[in-house]
Amino acid sequence: MPLDSSARQHRYRPPVEAWAPGPAPGHPAAPVPVHLADTGAADPPTLLTAHGCWYPSTDPGGDHVAYICDRAGVPQLWSGPARGDEAHILDPDPDPVTEVSWSPDGRWIAYTSAPGGGEHTRVLVVRPDGTGRRILAGAEPGASAHLGSWTRDGAALAVTVAQPSAAPGAHSGAGHLTQDAGPPVPDAPSGAAWTERDGHATLLGPPSPVAEAPYATVLPRLAPASPVSVDGGAAPGGGLAAYLLDPDGTRAPVLLFGEPGAASLRVCDIGAEGRFVLLRRGPRGRREALLLDTASGRTTFRLPVADGDPWIGRLSADSRVLWLRSDADREFAALLRARLDERGVLRDLSVAAERRETALDLLSLPDHGGWALLAWNVHGASELESVPLPAADSDDGVGPPHRTALPHEVVTRMAPVGRGGLFAALAGSRRRPGIWDLTSGFAPLRAGWSARDEDAAPPGRPPVSPMPLRCRARDGLVLGGWYYRAPERDPGRPAPCVIHLHGGPEEQERPVFSPLYHELLGRGMDVFAPDVRGSSGWGRSFVDADLGTGRFAAIDDVADCAAHAVASGYADPLRLAVMGRSYGGYLTMASLVWHPHLFRTGVAVCGMSDFATFFAGTEPWIAQSAAAKYGHPERDLDLLRTLSPMSRIDRLRAPVLAVHGEHDTNVPPTESEQFVRAARDRGVPAELLTLRNEGHEFLRADNRRLYRRAAADWLEEHLAGEAGSAR
Repeated sequence: MPLDSSARQHRYRPPVEAWAPGPAPGHPAAPVPVHLADTGAADPPTLLTAHGCWYPSTDPGGDHVAYICDRAGVPQLWSGPARGDEAHILDPDPDPVTEVSWSPDGRWIAYTSAPGGGEHTRVLVVRPDGTGRRILAGAEPGASAHLGSWTRDGAALAVTVAQPSAAPGAHSGAGHLTQDAGPPVPDAPSGAAWTERDGHATLLGPPSPVAEAPYATVLPRLAPASPVSVDGGAAPGGGLAAYLLDPDGTRAPVLLFGEPGAASLRVCDIGAEGRFVLLRRGPRGRREALLLDTASGRTTFRLPVADGDPWIGRLSADSRVLWLRSDADREFAALLRARLDERGVLRDLSVAAERRETALDLLSLPDHGGWALLAWNVHGASELESVPLPAADSDDGVGPPHRTALPHEVVTRMAPVGRGGLFAALAGSRRRPGIWDLTSGFAPLRAGWSARDEDAAPPGRPPVSPMPLRCRARDGLVLGGWYYRAPERDPGRPAPCVIHLHGGPEEQERPVFSPLYHELLGRGMDVFAPDVRGSSGWGRSFVDADLGTGRFAAIDDVADCAAHAVASGYADPLRLAVMGRSYGGYLTMASLVWHPHLFRTGVAVCGMSDFATFFAGTEPWIAQSAAAKYGHPERDLDLLRTLSPMSRIDRLRAPVLAVHGEHDTNVPPTESEQFVRAARDRGVPAELLTLRNEGHEFLRADNRRLYRRAAADWLEEHLAGEAGSAR
């Protein structure tokens, strides 16, 4: 529906000279740029030989690459020649960098960083020579920001901003924007019921009523997505808004789209003339693509899209075709082709590329739109291909794919060069992340400034390649995962084994080098890293299998995976441990109290121990997401209480080490503190390691080293026996 006049005047529409100031009522305020002191392209005093490089973005000609690198001990913004060895750091600040995007005109490099290593992020820009550095968004107290798409001419950058609500009783912590946040929850509790608990009270408000946008499709049984709010009053957490920002600072910010109480919002593409904008919004498990007509203020097209990478697709050069990575009405994501009329309304929708029981993991298209890059997820490993795309007015399908053999197992990012070619970030079980040039004949060539394979780990102890392992849960569901066998272990002799559980729950265990696993394996312990129900990579039904009371089955999956490792002859049944981070930390605590005699010890990292205190202390959009995934904190109170490890703490028998980042606002540190305190009160050995200047992710080299060595020491001590003698 068209915006009212007060909001419509803040829409972006060509020509760009007509930009108007924001904000619109009810949306987070337009960000105010902050200029920083120039440092130029500087080099840090200490560089690590073993390091990783990832998230590449090239200049328009493909002559230079901006990327994230942790050579100085923390992920920072670097740049180097496409075909050379020299590289320089562009931002020497110790704030971890998470995303990078070079402008199409080559004048600016935009990036996202997390001040203090916490969960709140900001968007900055810097010139390729390291000058002109400034914060575009997220500098205000309590604000947070994420990158969106550049306009095709590079004159402006879309940025999503979030701010905390000033509503009485709402979450009083700083704002936080996460691409995996969840939905507004209808019929939420009033403030009175929440303020009785310790910590910040999180109000989950009802979504704003809006009119349904036009929707049409030729795919069968495709359910329309939920309505979208594009105007209206404030909401818990302050809502999200996407602004168009001028990095030169000569034009005022322009509101593209705002949504009170939003779960997530990302500007994925802006059409060549600026009229159509592709948005990704919604909670995990219910993402959707929106096509916004900035001239009329209407949402002309909407379609469910897949979780995972937030860059879901692009418009063709003439904005008559929209290419999307979507799992609409299907188990696995595929490449969809949406042909549009001149108003952006859908003409027809078809599947352009798909694979049986294999999801499209990453999609990338260069500006010219002549071909698309597709990375397919094959049970955790990647297969990369390039496919020619038909013209907008053609009824032809995509051309035959061109495939290549990759030197390592997983593609994590693709950066096509405008005039042709590709840089790809690869990770594998035998090396840290690196960047490869696939421009010449589509044959991978490692970038000169990216670490060599032999430098992936300390000398004398080569990394271990895992083997895929499938097992069956007690209810018959087939689970997948990867088993790492300790070096020099007698194949016929069971080993002490650590069951390691990933976060999410929708993450997937993939065969990439893990310094933590490397540490454990070097001490004689095996590692089994399974995908229990709720993990991605195995189809939509598998992801949804842990919803509601299905969470109990996910807890049992952990025990079933341990039993399978024992039955296969790999693991010693008397020397089993369980360990995990985030949701995996929750599963670790839950496994220790649901199966108290199975594991000898556990290491719980940033896990939730009590859903009531977690909901009371987390960020508003994290609370909304968790309510959709785990249960509503009032309507499902009994279920959440039963699922909370604290409700069964009397059954805890195994010693436990908890690890937490001091600035974690996703899962507050009190979740670990109360579990450790309760264990000690009951005479169970328990310790807490708090990592300084870290949030929910541990990003600093010294802290990561401390964490993995402390965890390995703990596991080695409590598994004992051969684990200690095998070092």
